[in-house]
Amino acid sequence: MLPGFLTKTAKTKTGKEVTYLQWWVTLLMSLTLAIGTWNPSGYHFVHYISNVDNILSGFNPFGILIMLALWLLAIKSIFQSLKLYGAILTAIIIAAFIWGLQEYGLINVADFEQAGWAATIAMGLLIWFGLTASIIWKKLTGVYTTDATEEE
Repeated sequence: MLPGFLTKTAKTKTGKEVTYLQWWVTLLMSLTLAIGTWNPSGYHFVHYISNVDNILSGFNPFGILIMLALWLLAIKSIFQSLKLYGAILTAIIIAAFIWGLQEYGLINVADFEQAGWAATIAMGLLIWFGLTASIIWKKLTGVYTTDATEEE
């Protein structure tokens, strides 16, 4: 049903079988969060919330809390796996890629819509990299990342 590159499997050293579908799902979720929050087309959460008469009516508070929770989880995952310098370095690399696209004339960041889409997709990629950085680090080095603990 799904294409082969989405369902490709591999065996870990312990014999566990894993699929690459998790990479695509996290990328899709990250881009959905970024694009769903704001995008230049006008069909996004910020536009919806800013144009309601009563922000506390219906499911609006529920939607706001869900969106806030998703962004808090995304930001926590970025800073937990990448830390501040890794997040800054990732943002610089993405910005350099966008600059390269502009230099070759593929996008024009002077145009608000193109710059908005570039920034929104860049934010989605930053969230995705924050979600998967620990997995990538483990694959590259074989070392699991651990949380720092304070000794008493």
